[in-house]
Amino acid sequence: MTTSSTAAPVSITFLSSLAEPSLHRTWLTAAHPTQSLVATCSSDKCVRVYSLKTSSHLSTINGGHKRSIRTCAWKPNLKGENVVATGSFDATVGIWRRWDNDMSLRRTDVKMSEEDFTGANGNGNADEDDDDEWRFAIVLEGHESEVKSVSWSAGGNLLATCSRDKSVWIWEEMGDDDYETVAVLQEHEGDVKCVSWHPEELLLASSSYDDDIRLWREDIDDWGCVGILRGHESTVWAVEWEGVKSVAQETSSTENPGIRLASCSDDQTIRIWRKIPKEKGPPQSKLSIIRSSSIEEEWVEDCQLPRAHVRSIYSIGWSKKTGRIVSTGGDGKIVVYIEDQGSWSVLAQIEGAHGVSEINHVCWAHMGDDREVIVSTAEDGSVKLWAI
Repeated sequence: MTTSSTAAPVSITFLSSLAEPSLHRTWLTAAHPTQSLVATCSSDKCVRVYSLKTSSHLSTINGGHKRSIRTCAWKPNLKGENVVATGSFDATVGIWRRWDNDMSLRRTDVKMSEEDFTGANGNGNADEDDDDEWRFAIVLEGHESEVKSVSWSAGGNLLATCSRDKSVWIWEEMGDDDYETVAVLQEHEGDVKCVSWHPEELLLASSSYDDDIRLWREDIDDWGCVGILRGHESTVWAVEWEGVKSVAQETSSTENPGIRLASCSDDQTIRIWRKIPKEKGPPQSKLSIIRSSSIEEEWVEDCQLPRAHVRSIYSIGWSKKTGRIVSTGGDGKIVVYIEDQGSWSVLAQIEGAHGVSEINHVCWAHMGDDREVIVSTAEDGSVKLWAI
């Protein structure tokens, strides 16, 4: 981004480390939707929960999966309880539950900081009367290979999962610890890398090794593909929806309204896709059972962000607060982009953010005091916090 001579340069500043380098690869860090917490999943079959306020380790999930935990996500719209979904290389999805007791304010020197989320406390016997414990609520089975991504719908009643088996599954919560498969979507021709629900609508995006992005909606009683986004020349590693309300939406071009989705790829590009709103047709009779229009949606590639990476881009995050996009990947760089009147530019970047290690994931997280930080998760096991 070009700045005037009087403007202060923008930089990405290291704040603290949540996890130091280790022998175990870390895959992803999921930010809690409302609390100052993050959960990091690792090749040692564990998920660790950290407080952003104190940069301290609070708890560890383990005992539920037989192989590396590749992905995790916090369930939204909960009061009095926290729920985490985990996806593993063992082809299963786990649901973990815990009564909320202000975890973000805990310190590492308290007794509970080293507890097992299963509530086993080292002897395999959970105390069912202790509301402070986590428990492994249910295991969801169906995928035939490693689970790569999990995502909760905005309402929290639907969970999407995807796998190396080329499928996307949608699960519906029917009651406590009771989930039912409502759709198995098998139109991708390769390993499905990522699934992501729109922040308001029941619209699901999936990206794949087949270079495509597919969009899914429910039509009457069946889930179907409503759009295929093509343009990437190699594996699409991740997709991320624009926030419903952000500063960027107030300053971006108003000539191109519509839902937007960002994607990143092995082809070293980040692309923004936009839905073309349908023109309203004549009103339909309520008695008609025949649909007069296709459920397919029209999407276009809105733009490509400035090229800043020299190797695969593994992860992107789209800030729901500022509208900025952060990216990272195989070159170890963290790059932040900003939009102004529909034009994107690089705001700041840092090379070698985790030394020589590749960075697997990056996301935005809130500190609870109107501050937003970047969380990066690396191949060498380290997890770091950054400010801009």
